[in-house]
Amino acid sequence: MMYSHTVFLETPYEELVQQTLGFVDSELSARVILFNDEVHTFDEVIIQIMKATGCSLERAEILTLEVHRTGKAMVFSGGFTECLRVSGVLEEIGLMTQIET
Repeated sequence: MMYSHTVFLETPYEELVQQTLGFVDSELSARVILFNDEVHTFDEVIIQIMKATGCSLERAEILTLEVHRTGKAMVFSGGFTECLRVSGVLEEIGLMTQIET
């Protein structure tokens, strides 16, 4: 014997997901920390920071120098969902990141 259960939502599922993601982004701010390594060149890191954050070449160079000099730097801050995206792009080439809330 099989039982079937149907749920009727007043709000479409896709809209609920968007509302939830919007809530996460607006309510939970976070930041992406990039850590220094001895594997990647300055140019690789600069290009990936620009790709991940959309910042200028000058800003990416400053952040890369800070990572090199201090061992880490906050390279992005924003909503948690956007930080996940930025972190993922940085990690595409094997950079080490951490998201802090």
